[in-house]
Amino acid sequence: MKKTYLLFASALMLAFASCDTTRQMQDDETRTPVMATTTGPTPTGAVMSKGGLRVFAFDDSQKYPESQLRLNTPPANGVVQPGPVEFSYELSNFQLTRMTPHSNSEFMANSQEGQHIHNIVDNEPYTAHYETSFTKEMEEGEHVVLSFISRSYHESLKHRGAYDLRMVTVGRPQQRMEFDMKGQHMFYSRPKGEYVGSDTRRIMLDFYLVNTDLSTTGNKVRATINGNEFVLDKWMPHIIEGLPMGETTIKLELINNAGAVIPGPYNSVTRTITLKES
Repeated sequence: MKKTYLLFASALMLAFASCDTTRQMQDDETRTPVMATTTGPTPTGAVMSKGGLRVFAFDDSQKYPESQLRLNTPPANGVVQPGPVEFSYELSNFQLTRMTPHSNSEFMANSQEGQHIHNIVDNEPYTAHYETSFTKEMEEGEHVVLSFISRSYHESLKHRGAYDLRMVTVGRPQQRMEFDMKGQHMFYSRPKGEYVGSDTRRIMLDFYLVNTDLSTTGNKVRATINGNEFVLDKWMPHIIEGLPMGETTIKLELINNAGAVIPGPYNSVTRTITLKES
């Protein structure tokens, strides 16, 4: 009887050990997407996985709540001549060309020239500027100009006063552009261009919202990355991991809670970036 009891106890202990090992392996598999991002931006909320990609929001960057930006020239609704147009900004409580003092700069593409201003005309790819005055070629027509402050690793500052949006007329355009300054708008910022070497491990996705925000019960951004759809309900920068070398296509859409694209000239945009090993 004693021998039978000992055999039963041994078998029971082996079964518990096996179950514990299996459970530990399952837990490790579940945690893998989060553990893979412990060196770099800290995920805010869930890590979304699909098609070999991992996407998550982060909100742990250096904050600059006092920083303010204003575009002095060209003036709002002003008229300028085609060609090189002078841009001049008033900037306070923010230092251009400074490296953003946060470890996130070590784990994603980071400008070696430091903090800067993103200047976006008609939602075309932005130009980065490290001084408050510069000239930029502009063609005849009516143009929407968005400017905002950027950290050295291209993450935008999103508080009120950190951006400037205006219409500018260049030359004497034959047609008027209809743009509702009070409407809900999304502008594309990152990713952009080519990523090489270690910069390909984590690609930052960042966009700019005007007159709206995102929530689980309100507007959202639908990001389709190489055919894989992710719905973002936080206006925060996001990290994309697992992208293959070569071309990647990213489509961003500002949608309402029912999934319909909100009317606006820039609320659906598609861009292509390239990843290279070296």
